[in-house]
Amino acid sequence: MTHARPLRSTTTGAIRGSIRVPGDKSISHRSLMLGAIAVGETVIHGLLEGEDVLHTAAAMRLLGAEAEREDNGQGSGVWRVRGVGLGALQEPAQVLDMGNSGTAARLLMGLVAGHPITCVFTGDASLNKRPMARVTKPLEEMGARFVGRSGGRLPLSVVGSGDLVPITYRLPVASAQVKSAILLAGLNTAGATTVIEAEPTRDHTELMLRHFGATVTTERLEDGALAVTVTGQPELTGRTIHVPADPSSAAFPAVAALLRPGSELLLSDVGMNPRRTGLYDTLVEMGADIAFENRRDQAGEPVADLRVRHSALKGIVVPADRAPSMIDEYPVLAAAAACAEGTTVMLGLKELRVKESDRLAMVAEGLTRCGVSVEVGADDSLTVHGTGKPPKGGATVLTAMDHRIAMSFLVLGMATEQPVSVDDGAFIDTSFPGFVGLMNGLGAAIVEA
Repeated sequence: MTHARPLRSTTTGAIRGSIRVPGDKSISHRSLMLGAIAVGETVIHGLLEGEDVLHTAAAMRLLGAEAEREDNGQGSGVWRVRGVGLGALQEPAQVLDMGNSGTAARLLMGLVAGHPITCVFTGDASLNKRPMARVTKPLEEMGARFVGRSGGRLPLSVVGSGDLVPITYRLPVASAQVKSAILLAGLNTAGATTVIEAEPTRDHTELMLRHFGATVTTERLEDGALAVTVTGQPELTGRTIHVPADPSSAAFPAVAALLRPGSELLLSDVGMNPRRTGLYDTLVEMGADIAFENRRDQAGEPVADLRVRHSALKGIVVPADRAPSMIDEYPVLAAAAACAEGTTVMLGLKELRVKESDRLAMVAEGLTRCGVSVEVGADDSLTVHGTGKPPKGGATVLTAMDHRIAMSFLVLGMATEQPVSVDDGAFIDTSFPGFVGLMNGLGAAIVEA
């Protein structure tokens, strides 16, 4: 049981320094999972050692793989995963506890669905409220079976099969998690499994599958949709992976630097996958001074160093088609918009309602408490009216056990007239271990409330 950790953030001076935020969470999850079904050893540098990813590592061990951290004597660790080979995952003797991670739960359901084993998935109170039917429906079409609570919620049993049938599935809602679950199920399925997405979603699964030796193709259809196809039963071989810094985590210190006069911050090795950079594109459109330096590739993923300087931001309209590339960053964008001059309208935010919390409602409520004028539209839009001046603040914001809500309002508190508190920052460690210490080292003032 995690105990609540109330935190308070106070207006600070400049945010200055040079840091590397923790490794990308999406890539960390996938590197452990694919390493576990590859032949030989996978060596992972820069793995995010947050609670979400550690739950994934524990689950892969329960499924028969070896996944251990090796201290390199420099304060960081290298992870070594010894895989069992495709189709050879073992039935776990215990329940698979995925903690707070919807990504881990949904992707791993797809992976085990293609194995003739039964697994029981559970998570914390937040994860057990999140709907899983969007994943179980296509996996049932392939031949897996599921027994769970209403809405397909956890705790949930997965009865996998070694004889799944390949499908072609058109995603009803843009979701990299659903796409990935189907592709991972298709790995141990004879033939070609195809997912069609109307809007491009993050493609870490496709890139990493190719890195491990699978054949994955992407084809543009006549209607503009993308058809992503994996050829089943490949020979996956252990690889070396360098996990870039997480662009979603980098967003918090980056926005803090934009909001505080005199700030200049260098964020190194940040993942710049074009399907993840919607926030940075949006901030630049708002007038942010962000320079992308030393662009390069690491294990098939583009990275860059980001130099961020204080900027006067202006409100803009953020189009709905940008949502898949920045779905996790809207809460911190809302914090930036609250300090911008003019109105910012964010369109197409329906997916925010089924994240760790109803993030759309939570962001609107938190901003209102801090004296910011906001509206939530019937079309799942969020309108934030900025005045170009620091918002009032002086509120305690409810987080609903959501790490990104907590971090976003702590960032806002660095720019408000009065301190901003969050009722619980304990869940920040799921994605960004060491957040408070790192931010305070740059000049923030976040303390136990």
